[in-house]
Amino acid sequence: MTVDKARELLAPQVAMGGGYNRNGARLILAEVQREHGQLAVDQLIREFDLQQLFGFTTGEEFKAP
Repeated sequence: MTVDKARELLAPQVAMGGGYNRNGARLILAEVQREHGQLAVDQLIREFDLQQLFGFTTGEEFKAP
């Protein structure tokens, strides 16, 4: 998954908020982390303010189940 595709997929998750969307965002970030590394994930967390919305922090590791 490209970082641009991740942005496209994160936008609706952020717009709706909530627990299910938090889970979806976590899976998207896990995929980005696997393919592009922690810096890309941290950038998305800051860009979408995921710390405020879902409690994700920069430097946090995400793994898909």
